Amino acid sequence: MKSTIVLYPAPAIGHLISMVELGKLILTFKPSLSIHIIISTAPYNSGDTAPYIATVSATIPSITFHHLPQPTSFPPSISDSSLHHENSLFELTTFNKSAVHQALTSISKNYTLHAFIIDFFCAETLTVSVQLKIPCFIFYTSSASDLAAFLYLPTLHRNSQKSFKDQNTLLHIPGVPPLLSSDMAKPLLDRRDKAYDSFLACAANYLCEFTGIIVNTFESLEPRAIKAMLDGSCVPEGRTPPIHCIGPLILTKEGKRNVRSESLTWLDSQPSRSVVFLCFGSLGSFTVEQLREIALGLEKSGQRFLWVVRSPVSVANSGLPDPDLDSLLPDGFLDRTKEKGMVVKNWVEQVEVLSHDSVGGFVSHCGWNSVLEAVCAGVPMVAWPLYAEQRFNRVVLVEEIKIALPMNESEDGFVSSDEVEKRVNELMNSERGNSVRSRVVRMKNEAKAAMANGGSSQVALTKLTESWN
Repeated sequence: MKSTIVLYPAPAIGHLISMVELGKLILTFKPSLSIHIIISTAPYNSGDTAPYIATVSATIPSITFHHLPQPTSFPPSISDSSLHHENSLFELTTFNKSAVHQALTSISKNYTLHAFIIDFFCAETLTVSVQLKIPCFIFYTSSASDLAAFLYLPTLHRNSQKSFKDQNTLLHIPGVPPLLSSDMAKPLLDRRDKAYDSFLACAANYLCEFTGIIVNTFESLEPRAIKAMLDGSCVPEGRTPPIHCIGPLILTKEGKRNVRSESLTWLDSQPSRSVVFLCFGSLGSFTVEQLREIALGLEKSGQRFLWVVRSPVSVANSGLPDPDLDSLLPDGFLDRTKEKGMVVKNWVEQVEVLSHDSVGGFVSHCGWNSVLEAVCAGVPMVAWPLYAEQRFNRVVLVEEIKIALPMNESEDGFVSSDEVEKRVNELMNSERGNSVRSRVVRMKNEAKAAMANGGSSQVALTKLTESWN
């Protein structure tokens, strides 16, 4: 029977794409393998992955997608919109365990299963692989620094009875800069939250039982965090599984597009390294008031900009997902800035935009996929976190890796136009901005070296795939 590995991503678009890209990378090392990817459906808007899946299916015959049966309705614990979406993902994993068991059993009838690689939100599925005696690896889609904090979470939990949001203190996590307790991942801030219980259970009961942990990073980007985990400092009372740093893994194109997008065509006419790119991920959106402050700040800065705008949550939920720029932005803004700026609705080809010679800075929500895309393009960042572990990432990017400047918000999370103006200008025209730029260019070269022949990430992936023989 043909050899295969099975991948099981969380349905959120950033997690799914990262996992599929991992499968594509594995095929470059082991083209004799086939890749089977189990797809589940989230009970909320997790991003439209259908076009991406269709493209991969059409262009890479060695990758097969298996869609789990979609229930007619989800249990309240999964579909409750008042809960963090992370909690829904953990609950969905439990809900789907039987279907995953059936899928693996079906695949094993025609293939020899060498490994089962799952997203960390799917950690409870480890029990299925144990039953079927399949080596199980976790794929951690965020940073090594965040993984170090995740491994250390049971220790932090024992050290205090308070929620992180109430501690008002600096946390000292091995391999990570000191950070405010309020900068921990959003679903971890309140220990009464169901999502907190799920993360803690995952870290305490499952994480150290995997055959190995695959991380989308590279050694020279996060050396302290990686060393702390390998030394056992993050799990002082347990066993740290082997850590395989195989990144940077970013979205790759499947063939050339017939039509060049309007945003890329506009960038072609701009001077080298002159444009600030603002984009906040597939789930990032702002209030109308915040959108107008961003617009005013950009206008006052005088910098060239390419800005991706999504509808505010209140508008998107009303069934009008396409933003009405004239009503959302200040009167006359689009006309006054048309010579220097471009506003795009909802989406751009982010990897291609960041790689364009005209782009000189990136205002980002600090999602790890976006961070790695900026690193690979050598583009410095202004870090403006919105949700998930992004505040944690900001600390790492600013204080540890030193490839970003911080966007400072008020206590209620609002960012003024003056702050937007200040940070954009600082990134593009200051000594500090130049220092960050030099640092990220160095990391770009380090990333290339890691993925090249004999590089740390290539060696790690080679060892990983050889272990499946």
